[in-house]
Amino acid sequence: MTPSASSSQDAIPSVHSIESSQSSSSSSTRPSIHLEPLPTWRTAKLLPYELREHCIIYFEESLYVPALHLLISLLTSGTASTNPTSAFLPPPQHLALAATLAVHPSLTTRAQSEDRLEASNLALKYLRLVLDLVGPVNGNLSDAFAFATVETSSRRGARRRTTGDDLSPTKDELDSINSELANASSVWAKAQDFWHVVGWAFNCSLLHPRRWERWQLWLQYVIDVLDADWTLRAQMRIDDPANEQDPRERSMIVQYLNSANTPARQERRILRAVFADGTSKSTGEFPEVWRNETKERKKDGDTRKPEAKLDIDANAWGLYTNDSSSSSDLEDTPPPASPPSAVLGTNPLTPFPDVSAPFGGPYSIILRLRLLSLLSTVSVFLPHTFTPLSTLYNLYLEHIRPLSVPSFFTLISPSSMQYFHQSAASSITQIILRSLIASSAPLPLTDDLTQKDLERCYLPYPANTGTIGDNAKVSLCVETLLRLLQGHCGLYWNDGHLRAAVEQGIEAREQKAKKAGKGRGKGKADGEGERMWLRASAGRMRALVVLVRGQEQRPDD
Repeated sequence: MTPSASSSQDAIPSVHSIESSQSSSSSSTRPSIHLEPLPTWRTAKLLPYELREHCIIYFEESLYVPALHLLISLLTSGTASTNPTSAFLPPPQHLALAATLAVHPSLTTRAQSEDRLEASNLALKYLRLVLDLVGPVNGNLSDAFAFATVETSSRRGARRRTTGDDLSPTKDELDSINSELANASSVWAKAQDFWHVVGWAFNCSLLHPRRWERWQLWLQYVIDVLDADWTLRAQMRIDDPANEQDPRERSMIVQYLNSANTPARQERRILRAVFADGTSKSTGEFPEVWRNETKERKKDGDTRKPEAKLDIDANAWGLYTNDSSSSSDLEDTPPPASPPSAVLGTNPLTPFPDVSAPFGGPYSIILRLRLLSLLSTVSVFLPHTFTPLSTLYNLYLEHIRPLSVPSFFTLISPSSMQYFHQSAASSITQIILRSLIASSAPLPLTDDLTQKDLERCYLPYPANTGTIGDNAKVSLCVETLLRLLQGHCGLYWNDGHLRAAVEQGIEAREQKAKKAGKGRGKGKADGEGERMWLRASAGRMRALVVLVRGQEQRPDD
């Protein structure tokens, strides 16, 4: 059945409207943020002292595999029961060490044995089980995954005292692990903060593929923890709205936001971390976490150099030669096939290149989008804790607008916007579009988008410049808004006004960009590639209009 005009013109709510709909006691047609149903997590109880001592001995003797097998068996015991009991968990120090083992180069890219590599994989498996079975709050992951401060450094670096008079070791001292990887060399001590890790991980996605394999798994897990922790605390807020302190204020993502080293300009540094691009500037701000982290062990198949002979007359100094590589079992990671800047261009033979390459591949893009979405959500509900939403979205604009057309589309395409709430996706796209569209366009007063506003304010207009790239970006933005509106409440035919607005805009952008891109050489090739993006977007919008028209002409059931 054809949707009525009134129902079809319901707004995609702006992000600002979500907060008011949550706090308003009156009924509203605007939907609030949907919370995914929470899993049934088990309660947790601390491992008995004897078992903790066993784990500590294993960890201190670098017997990571038996330690992790023991922890996994203790955690998963009783899960087959219809009424599972509380799960046994170690202290936060042990979970923190497991997170380091999962990504440290000595157990991954520089692992000297299969046993150490297995330990890294087991550590990640154990952490995933803790999240799935116990959850972030019951598992006390906020304490375990806290980056080093004066307090956490002393707690994790505490040495257990077992001899001497009048010694009363504290609980932290009893549970501490006398191991370098648990203290000074842990990821929580080596990294400045979470955003240092984020920036370095995304730099690895472009520069060091082997390191990115491990950082990707680690970062994906931590983002899963942050999402689950925020969702759980948001549910606590709904269950007890009278609570004076918002439980979300104690969320892990808020702790990470507040731990930024430059509070006055934390938002910009955080965004630079999320958009880290592997350039020298980015690697300077977000360097490797561990010294020589990107060096790897030589492959087993590498042939050893023949033993050099001492022959002074022939100027052959044998073992006395100054060749540092011969005394090291490490080798530099091979450089990427092309520098990050090279993949931003468009090859005339491949006008639609791998658009994920400038961001380090599809998995890197997904993780970046998930972080941007999480930051947006925090800014909606806790603007005073983090930053106002308008400030955050202007920072998004600064990073997204200058991108090449393929990279631009990678971030604002409908498939990418699915990682945001619909209202946030609409607001972000409109903010970017308003910076690009012609000044003659009558912009709507709010970002509560309707089909009527889309037809009147956005669809018919070109860019505010004559470049092919800007007109292609305008086309991609209005295409994304069309698809967002279709997915939220559906599009309707309204006597062909939609088709007329779409065709008017396609013609206006094509005409304004017609004189651009007539140069020679690289500029001409880039212009032709951008023009193909412009025309491809026009084709997709026309196909969507045909689909809407077909739905209109179908007989009612």
